[in-house]
Amino acid sequence: MADEPSSPNPAASIDLYKFILPNPDGSLNRATPLFPIVPPTLTPPAESFRTKSNSNTPQLVLSKDIPLNPETKTFLRLFKPHPLPPNPHLALILYFHGGGFVLFSAASKPYHDTCSEMALSLRAIIVSVDYRLAPEHPLPSAFDDAVEAIAWARSQASDVDGRDPWLKDAVDFSKCFLMGSSAGGTMVYHAGVRVSDVDLSPLMIRGLIFNQPYFGGVQRTQSELKLIDDQVLPLVTSDMMWGHALPKGVDLDHEYCNPTVRGGDRRMRRLPKCLVRGNGGDPLLDRQREFAALLQSRGVHVVSKFDEGGCHAVELFDPGMAQVLYDIIGDFIECCCE
Repeated sequence: MADEPSSPNPAASIDLYKFILPNPDGSLNRATPLFPIVPPTLTPPAESFRTKSNSNTPQLVLSKDIPLNPETKTFLRLFKPHPLPPNPHLALILYFHGGGFVLFSAASKPYHDTCSEMALSLRAIIVSVDYRLAPEHPLPSAFDDAVEAIAWARSQASDVDGRDPWLKDAVDFSKCFLMGSSAGGTMVYHAGVRVSDVDLSPLMIRGLIFNQPYFGGVQRTQSELKLIDDQVLPLVTSDMMWGHALPKGVDLDHEYCNPTVRGGDRRMRRLPKCLVRGNGGDPLLDRQREFAALLQSRGVHVVSKFDEGGCHAVELFDPGMAQVLYDIIGDFIECCCE
């Protein structure tokens, strides 16, 4: 008997819709057994470096949580390669996770693992932002939290004596990047334009990294119609998440959702270098291409990386595709820091 063909999509069994359950009060019961919450790793296992104690090459990643805003209950999860080499001068990457603004956390296993892998692969300090979720906190709450995280990074750059110990002797604050995946990519855009005319020195944001940013619009694109029943992000699920995230009474052409409305935010011309990453199996591909073209038309230096294969959030499920993404990001960081 011939072997049954394997699923071409490693995330084929995922249906986010069934995990987003509304409560009578309008909040959500986020039943996500596929994406458990994991604790940070503050210290390395005792046996990890018995044979490599003199090595300066990072072998694993440590992580810890620190508060961002106790009133809003937001926090940051820091990821640090271990051990650090002498005088590391690592880049600082502020990372915003995906989930359609309604799901997941910086502590959700796929995003915790992704940030750990990026810290090791890119030799960088990753700061993953646990922001407020809709519908309990509709947009622009998540954008506000992103700006607050940037303000935190600026305060860390300015206050040498009060700097977090993990950053104090490790980070070069002139090499800061904003990175987001899916909805996190949308946050990078809105936070980026908000701070584009703000003096953040001594913090310097060198570049923005958009990994399959999550955009929408009233007029359906060809890729949305072609992949209307996509196994990872079907159109009905995407519309439902936007319905939870957007302010009441607005449609998908609201500026929070569609960055191309009325030619885009005039402040985008001030954005630093941008990397826009997309995959051919993502229903949002056409919107990502349109977004990259809009940035470029406004004079922004854009590096576009669009592949034929892959699905939405493929790096969470396919280690090979994840490494391709990390290599692209590494090249972009190197280019921005030359």
